[in-house]
Amino acid sequence: QVQLVESGGGLVQAGGSLRLSCVASLAAGDTFSTYRMGWFRQAPGKEREFVAAISWSGGHTYYGDSIKGRFTIARDNARNTATLQMNSLKPEDTAVYYCAARIGPHSEDASEYDYWGQGTQVTVSS
Repeated sequence: QVQLVESGGGLVQAGGSLRLSCVASLAAGDTFSTYRMGWFRQAPGKEREFVAAISWSGGHTYYGDSIKGRFTIARDNARNTATLQMNSLKPEDTAVYYCAARIGPHSEDASEYDYWGQGTQVTVSS
């Protein structure tokens, strides 16, 4: 079992930055590097949207088209942490952001992720 806890959300003006963190709690004998990590977001009335994902070692990263060039995903396997640095934020980035983990190949499909955090609200004002 993996428990994920996000933090770092908040209210920011357009053009500003936020850094989201996701800390994983693992079962004994489990290792964070077993899991691919992803970030998704969901705005009111919309489907959950892929934001970014990172491979086990951090050597490969993937981004959704709407945030390319503005957001950066990273991980620290020694600290069981994944982060999402969000720059040049826009009002349309307003959503609840979720951290997720999966075992297996890269996926941008939320239904293929095994573990989810509770989400953190990001609100970008114009």
